[in-house]
Amino acid sequence: MDSLKVAAQYVLPKKALTQLAGAAARHAGGGMTHAAIRRFVARYGVNMAEAADPRIESYPTFNQFFTRALKPGARPLAQADNICPVDGAISQFGRIEADQIFQAKGHSYSTTALVGGDAQLAAKFQNGSFACIYLSPKDYHRIHMPCAGRLTQMIYVPGDLFSVNPLTAQNVPGLFARNERVVCVFDTPHGPFVNVLVGATIVGSMATSWHGLVNPPRLPDVTTWRYDDKPVELAQAAEMGQFLLGSTVVLLWPNSNGQGESLHFNPDWKPAGAVRLGQVMADWRTTTAR
Repeated sequence: MDSLKVAAQYVLPKKALTQLAGAAARHAGGGMTHAAIRRFVARYGVNMAEAADPRIESYPTFNQFFTRALKPGARPLAQADNICPVDGAISQFGRIEADQIFQAKGHSYSTTALVGGDAQLAAKFQNGSFACIYLSPKDYHRIHMPCAGRLTQMIYVPGDLFSVNPLTAQNVPGLFARNERVVCVFDTPHGPFVNVLVGATIVGSMATSWHGLVNPPRLPDVTTWRYDDKPVELAQAAEMGQFLLGSTVVLLWPNSNGQGESLHFNPDWKPAGAVRLGQVMADWRTTTAR
């Protein structure tokens, strides 16, 4: 059955389905919209008590419900160099082997492919570190900064729209480097940092706090926006983007921060483990070997 679910994704009209779902999610359908939201909350166990506004009737569209804000204090912030930027489940994390990122048993993908073919950018993360976090439909879907940073460029990479759930990640080669994605590149006090927002089936749009909606429209070519003369400074924990429906973020760090320190992940982290925004993710520490 699992193999059939994966195989079906190769033949389903994923982009058409995603466009249809996006249009429905933008539609203000009154009572019908509210009924659909109630069913979604019940099916996925969404905790509306955490929302800044827990009243389902206050959301005129499904999109507005899905990108709902949290109430103040819902996610305490840990003291760490890098805090978890989202609610979700850990897909994988660890060291980048040369330029290869581990996806699942038997599958990996290159940093160059992930960032849209920019070999010079990818080289900054040679033998660095990565973390991949899956956001399920029930999760809070705003994305925050794990550390303070200055945006230098944003790259839209067109691609496929496979699901990014764990089953698909285990079976579709190079999944996160073949799906549509938005690559956000930052300079930080500890060196370069990349946050990749990966699209998926039914993910109607991705947005950033400085640009607004990145898609739709879905551009046909890799497109880069540079911010050298338009500084965008974001503090740790500041909101930097949003997803519609479930998706994934892939984070990249260099091998060293230039101060003789390497990245060490939270020792409690493990693949498939649940994580929440604001928890300790990783710290830079002096080390003699990785």
